[in-house]
Amino acid sequence: MAGAPAKKTATRAEPLGPHGTGELPSVILTGYNVEVRDDEGFIGDKASRGAFVEHLDSLRRDLRKAGEDPLEGKTAEIGKKALEALLTEGDPREAGLVLSAIEGFAQSLAFVVRRFAKLKSWACVERIVVGGGFREGRVGELAIGRAGVILQTEGHKLDLKLIRNHPDEAGLLGSAHLAPKWIFEGFDSLVAVDIGGSNIRVGIVELRMDKASDLSKARVAHSELWRHADEAPGREDTIKRLGKMLQRQIRQAEKEGLRVAPFIGVGCPGLISGDGSIERGAQNLPGNWESSHFNLVESIREMQPEIGGHETHVVLHNDAVIQGLSELPFMQDVTDWAVLTIGTGLGNATYRNRAAPKRKG
Repeated sequence: MAGAPAKKTATRAEPLGPHGTGELPSVILTGYNVEVRDDEGFIGDKASRGAFVEHLDSLRRDLRKAGEDPLEGKTAEIGKKALEALLTEGDPREAGLVLSAIEGFAQSLAFVVRRFAKLKSWACVERIVVGGGFREGRVGELAIGRAGVILQTEGHKLDLKLIRNHPDEAGLLGSAHLAPKWIFEGFDSLVAVDIGGSNIRVGIVELRMDKASDLSKARVAHSELWRHADEAPGREDTIKRLGKMLQRQIRQAEKEGLRVAPFIGVGCPGLISGDGSIERGAQNLPGNWESSHFNLVESIREMQPEIGGHETHVVLHNDAVIQGLSELPFMQDVTDWAVLTIGTGLGNATYRNRAAPKRKG
């Protein structure tokens, strides 16, 4: 007598992966999160947001010795808008002080690029796009532009460009280039998360494939920012807050009639393991994100198990990698290119396009 049919049990879809992979749909990631040291520590620290503050503070200290510091207050508390106002509206000494700090930082950035250019993964790089929070604003733009001039006048064939989209949006838009092909066949938007040393941003990326199949017309439909650095929460509280942000953004998108894919692209500092854990480089995040008992991908899946009735898939990668991917549609005239993101630290990644370059002219 035949036995009773086996009882069917629901199976949970495996998360997409591997995470942090170098084999992406349209590009090969040849390296990221490169850490180069010298006698003073990590090379990248010379071109972080804090490095610019130190350049300006050092100049102010020298001026104070002569009793002529034209600025007031702590250097770290002078915001971007205040610095820009000093450039355009300040007296010549104030403007000159800011310009001197820009020059010092530009020299440091050029030094970092020279060191990176000696690495195997950077040897063929033709163009570098620069993003991150420091890129936002005229001070950052001038420093990056000056660094490009320094490198070119020295004979380096490296084209330094500002990242095209606002850095906050670039960190979300790049997630669309992590998504598998099936996402684009039945959905018109997806969820993106950008986790940084100071902020967490969650948003909905509208793909707009009808306007450009290469995602060059993709846009952030809406997003939400939480500056966790102001509150100093623990890791668990941070993850719970992230879950609420995800829920709000998805509900808003559904109210607007968007067909949100069951896919969440996540950018996070550090070296990402294939299982979704973070090996190293997450020291600026609140709490211990490198613990063997913590997996960011699984935490997100538990908080948002479904989107639109479909099981959620999560793909995690380095935040600089994702920000750089936002430029992919505009990098088709070169073969090898890179990204630097200037923020709490200096993020970096290098790419090789799968398709042959479409040279201009």
